[in-house]
Amino acid sequence: MRHLLSVSDLTREEILRIFALSKDLKAKFAVGVREPLLPGRVMALLFEKPSLRTRVSFEAGMAHLGGSSLMLGAEAGFGHRESIADFARVLSELVDVVVLRAKRHATVEEFASHASCSVINGLTDRSHPCQALADLFTLAELRGSLKKTKVAFIGDANNVAHSLALACGRLGVEFALAAPAGYQFSADDAAELRRLEPELQLVLTASPQEAVAGASVVYTDVWTSMGQEDEEAARREAFAAYQVDAALLRRAGSQALFMHCLPAHRGLEVTAEVIDGPQSVIVAQAANRMHVQKGVLAWLLAAQAG
Repeated sequence: MRHLLSVSDLTREEILRIFALSKDLKAKFAVGVREPLLPGRVMALLFEKPSLRTRVSFEAGMAHLGGSSLMLGAEAGFGHRESIADFARVLSELVDVVVLRAKRHATVEEFASHASCSVINGLTDRSHPCQALADLFTLAELRGSLKKTKVAFIGDANNVAHSLALACGRLGVEFALAAPAGYQFSADDAAELRRLEPELQLVLTASPQEAVAGASVVYTDVWTSMGQEDEEAARREAFAAYQVDAALLRRAGSQALFMHCLPAHRGLEVTAEVIDGPQSVIVAQAANRMHVQKGVLAWLLAAQAG
């Protein structure tokens, strides 16, 4: 049974296959064709954290593919009415795929270990694979190729940064992370990234200016993620010099794109001038979540059937 819990679950060839499916489905969608590749298939969404893009993109995507979806709320009792093992065993007998957005990565791993259907990680504290796949699909789409490209991530070495670094390594894209001390990848994290992807071109620096030099994409995320609210004051102080503003984007060059996984806090991690400016591709990036997840669903459920 194939799951997508981390980018590391996919080979380079599998990512490119998902991208090819996504590109085909997006082109058909653009001319009004919604190819029903998954008629009768049912997807369950189980979310411990709020969501706009992940929920709507998965639900809309499954509808386009001819399937249906169920959003399971608090009444399902996940996490408190019965064990994760029992919940996973029963739910996976009733649906074809589960998208699980959890507070802890261990929850997704435990759920998948007991599930008899495919499980997709819709976000955990450790990993956000669907976001990273959509990001690199967008970069390839807008640049025409991923050859000789570089992603500069300015900010916390969080779940998005971790997944994006892995995806970059899989596809031959250089990844630079600029973050202050205490918010970089730990030595263990960096070692794990290099173990999972030995070809990863990884640059770790405290200097945003160094990170963005020659970058194809300047990427940032919120300084304080869900669940870190008690750290907000300390994080604002630590990241004050890591805002993506017009001056920093100019150092990357006029051809560099700006990305953000959203939601964004204008005036904190990014200025309004940048996020609303001509180099920003945040809307295309968000829209591609749906197209790439359609590719993931089509690929994963075909693999499940095989």
